[in-house]
Amino acid sequence: MNSMTWNQLAAADRRAFDPQIVFDAGLRHHHIANTAYPIHHRTTMRPYRASREQAQSLAVAAWQQVDRLGLYVHVPFCAARCKYCEYTVVERHEQSAEDRYFDALLYEIEMYRKRANTGEKTLIGFDIGGGTPSFARTENIRRVVDAARAAFRWQDGMRISIETTPIIADREPAKIQAFKEMGIDRISMGVQTTHFKLARSLGREYEGLSMLQSAVKHIRDAGFDRFNIDLMYGFANQSPETWRNTLAQTIALGPEYITLYQMRYKGTRIQEQASMVSKEQINALESIARSALLAAGYAGAPGKNTYSKLPGDLGASDYLTERVVKGTPYLGLGLGAQTFSPFTLSYNHGAASKTLKPYLAAIDAGRLPVQDLYHLPLDVAMAKMISVSFYFGEIHLGHFQARFGVALPEHLGPEVRFLLRNGFMRYVGPCLRLTHKGVQYKNGVIALFYAGAVKDYLIHLKAGWDQARSTKAA
Repeated sequence: MNSMTWNQLAAADRRAFDPQIVFDAGLRHHHIANTAYPIHHRTTMRPYRASREQAQSLAVAAWQQVDRLGLYVHVPFCAARCKYCEYTVVERHEQSAEDRYFDALLYEIEMYRKRANTGEKTLIGFDIGGGTPSFARTENIRRVVDAARAAFRWQDGMRISIETTPIIADREPAKIQAFKEMGIDRISMGVQTTHFKLARSLGREYEGLSMLQSAVKHIRDAGFDRFNIDLMYGFANQSPETWRNTLAQTIALGPEYITLYQMRYKGTRIQEQASMVSKEQINALESIARSALLAAGYAGAPGKNTYSKLPGDLGASDYLTERVVKGTPYLGLGLGAQTFSPFTLSYNHGAASKTLKPYLAAIDAGRLPVQDLYHLPLDVAMAKMISVSFYFGEIHLGHFQARFGVALPEHLGPEVRFLLRNGFMRYVGPCLRLTHKGVQYKNGVIALFYAGAVKDYLIHLKAGWDQARSTKAA
């Protein structure tokens, strides 16, 4: 099989646009112009979609030239789907369904081991996410960790990260202890808000601050010294005061890391509430959080969503850090999981239907469970890497050039000059970084790095549930 190369750039992606027009479109549609790229696959990515049979071969060929990669394993099970959730989740499952899913997941790992020779490739990061992976039986998580150890080489010191909830960490301390004993080194707890009336309205189950304190105690007793708490902001009924309280109460719990996620309404059960939240409100909440976290001794560059108390530690998992900083390829396994190889972007079955049946059917047929695979041209792959870079609020220019063989300021000269001229980004060491001003206009900034078809989509998208005010860059 010949080595893969870049696909040909489609006409829609070769179009150039006035940076100001793209910037305004990103602000106008700030709820969708963010780190989740691409936008509206069915139209903007259509020229690159492989046929079903091509996808099977390309999903293997994509890894021929790869020595180092990240691994993401998706565990979709949850007690209930929260109203703000945009992910592939399965609710209220039977134990037999869970066990069958993990059987299929292990078979998927084995197919990649045999077909893509993963035993000769080194894992640089490994995340077990969801859904709620800690909702699954401990033995099933152990099976996944053992299978990954057998199917890949592991980089020395590489850390595994897993997600949990306050209820599980509070009520099932033995499970948290087992995670640590099986070699999981980092744990992330989704709190989102400590305003319990808001939490209940979003479908979250809480029993007050005492539950959070108990959950943290069990995590610490298990030996975890790399502990993250996730918080969310930008809800329609979230006031500055309740947000300040959430931040203060979370800081008091003493996690090493606190990660902030702006609410992304698209694909959630409360999508219609997006029109109730302006960009100005979101900026105000982000500013409140940054001030509180910096004052409490957490560090984070402007625009970075993870704040860390540990010197030299960026705060994210090894898997995500490599994705964000270096654009390291990653393999996604399980229901609806995303894979970004050097030349492809793909999604497993379940990404659209959010049901187990098509994923399990593909595995039963001995096929890789690929729903959609896109053979990327250079510019589209760049847009994907850059979008994710904004998790940390900056683009590492050296790693970008190493990944794509071109210098960013030259390849996207008009866009970079626009950002520098207007004070939205600046050079800091090896990075092009958001300024404090740029953070306020981040959605417009990110849109400038999208490929042409996505820029065109944003420009012509009518304002519906997104009513953000367009703001000139001057």
